Amino acid sequence: MGRLFVVSLEGKIYCCKHCGTHLALWEDIVSKSFHCRHGKAYLFNKVANVTAGEKEERMMMTGLHTVADIFCVRCGSIVGWKYETAHEKSQKYKEGKSVLERFKISGPDGSNYWTSHEAYVGGSDADDV
Repeated sequence: MGRLFVVSLEGKIYCCKHCGTHLALWEDIVSKSFHCRHGKAYLFNKVANVTAGEKEERMMMTGLHTVADIFCVRCGSIVGWKYETAHEKSQKYKEGKSVLERFKISGPDGSNYWTSHEAYVGGSDADDV
């Protein structure tokens, strides 16, 4: 399989909640108003230490998008998805950006996000940006 190389980030870091691998920096957040099956999710300009799955078309709250699930390189947990293509002109700003699900990551202060019984259930996408 080869040797696993993991990038260490510096600053306010979001990590995989399962293994602690660094995934993104607080300063790279574009929006905190995204939602997924487990509740809140954040849109990031860039993420680290992830691998992408196969691209697929998904109908989301804001229209049709080509996305790929992203996985932690160390433990293999799905941590979110990456926008490859947005088919709506108003959604083009998402292309090349990644969403990390708060349920799957720990915050810069070490906090974990736990879903409540009222957590959003449905298609994954943003309400407002």
